[in-house]
Amino acid sequence: MNEIPLTHALVADDEPHIGRIIKMKLEQGPFRVTLVYDGREALEVLRREDDIRLVLLDLMMPYLSGLDVLAEMKRDERLKHLPAIVLTAAGQEQQHHLALELGAAEFMTKPFSPKRLYARAAELAGIAPDESAAESA
Repeated sequence: MNEIPLTHALVADDEPHIGRIIKMKLEQGPFRVTLVYDGREALEVLRREDDIRLVLLDLMMPYLSGLDVLAEMKRDERLKHLPAIVLTAAGQEQQHHLALELGAAEFMTKPFSPKRLYARAAELAGIAPDESAAESA
């Protein structure tokens, strides 16, 4: 039986417990997750790793916000096409619009449904529903 290649996702969230929940949920499917805790670290990983296919960014993080990271990604030829999901506890309409203007594929307000987040992440990463049988893990 062939193993499904793992899709590399970057999760950046300064709340360790939230980051771990997202990491655990994604790893139930064909994802390999790199978890970082601030915006600077997120950009360093994005520039260093060339196999990341999906980025999940918390809006409010130390050093650089999720929107700052997203703006930098869009300026970088190699990173600008990466799908990004922006997560926030704030849920402010202005930041939602700004995230979408900057090219975010999705904007989710915490608390979010881990199942819904996984489904959207799998969809954005191009993982077929039969490959993303997170329930079987």
